Amino acid sequence: MRWLTLYARSRQVASSAAAVALIALVVWAFNRGGGTGAADARDVADSINPVAYFVLAASVAAGSVGLGGQDPSLDRTAAIRWAPRRAAHALLIGAVAGAALLAIQAVGPKFAPTEVVVRDSAGLVGLAALGAVLCGAHLAWTLPTGWLAITVLTPPMPPNVVGKSVGWMVYPAGTEASTWAAVALLVTGAGAYALAGPRR
Repeated sequence: MRWLTLYARSRQVASSAAAVALIALVVWAFNRGGGTGAADARDVADSINPVAYFVLAASVAAGSVGLGGQDPSLDRTAAIRWAPRRAAHALLIGAVAGAALLAIQAVGPKFAPTEVVVRDSAGLVGLAALGAVLCGAHLAWTLPTGWLAITVLTPPMPPNVVGKSVGWMVYPAGTEASTWAAVALLVTGAGAYALAGPRR
């Protein structure tokens, strides 16, 4: 288990976990009034409060800084199998981001259905992993943050298959095109990261 400790230390896992916990704590503190949130005035079964997008994107961005070590050359020359470790690390970032939002919802207002939380965290971590491959671990946060900004700040696309695929993050649970788009991003990003590792 010593390798796991060394790996976690080299990937700044403690700092990332502290950042995710801080994000969750701040969001909970500002929304702990229970019935005062905007999402509580609507039927929350299908509604999504934009806070959910920001919590997930911020949590994934916080975790993405650990997608590369301090010495990329060492990562490529060490005599261990990196692909499964990289894939597990990327998936763990998405799982922790989703779990943080679900924990907030367990003790406060509901921002999004569980299916949307899972879908969006999967798609965002796929983008972060792809960002690490294309831009390096220090800039892995740019793809999920950029996609969030474009999705939220630009006018909505037509609700056809293309629009639902590009704007996958904001569509309700059960939107098939959005779900498949998020799955495609996860598989592509995590797969590329597992095989190639972060850009030097």
